[in-house]
Amino acid sequence: MVNILFVCLGNICRSPMAEAVMRDLVKKEGLDEAIQIDSAGTGNWHTGKPPHEGTRRILDHYNISYEGQKARQLTKEDLSQYDYLIGMDNENIGNIRRLAGYHSTGKIQRLLDYVEESDILDVPDPYYTGNFDEVFEMVHKSCSNLLKEIKSLHKL
Repeated sequence: MVNILFVCLGNICRSPMAEAVMRDLVKKEGLDEAIQIDSAGTGNWHTGKPPHEGTRRILDHYNISYEGQKARQLTKEDLSQYDYLIGMDNENIGNIRRLAGYHSTGKIQRLLDYVEESDILDVPDPYYTGNFDEVFEMVHKSCSNLLKEIKSLHKL
């Protein structure tokens, strides 16, 4: 089983969008028994809340389920449970690394590291920008490329 955790600040916009998109891609490939996906936030402000209205709207537009998703905070236990810890921006990566300290963890990377031709390093937070369409495009492309890499590396 390959375990992926998407991480953003509050776990209501970017990371639940990435979780839902990746689940959809994985399901379409018939790999839902081989790949587990979740998301978390580095902050606890929205714990227990569903994804942001803008995230829900864009996922509904593309018929991508977010059923059962509730915001939660990243924990130390997550660092040893997940093979891939994917942050949405450099601040998220720094927070993951601080929590990890010197403990062995999964692969920690930014989501846009999976888009070679991107000049942008960080997925902008639509909570502040309102641009859920742009974020969806970034997330979808990155998740597609991440899935290709996982399939290749793990021979799925």
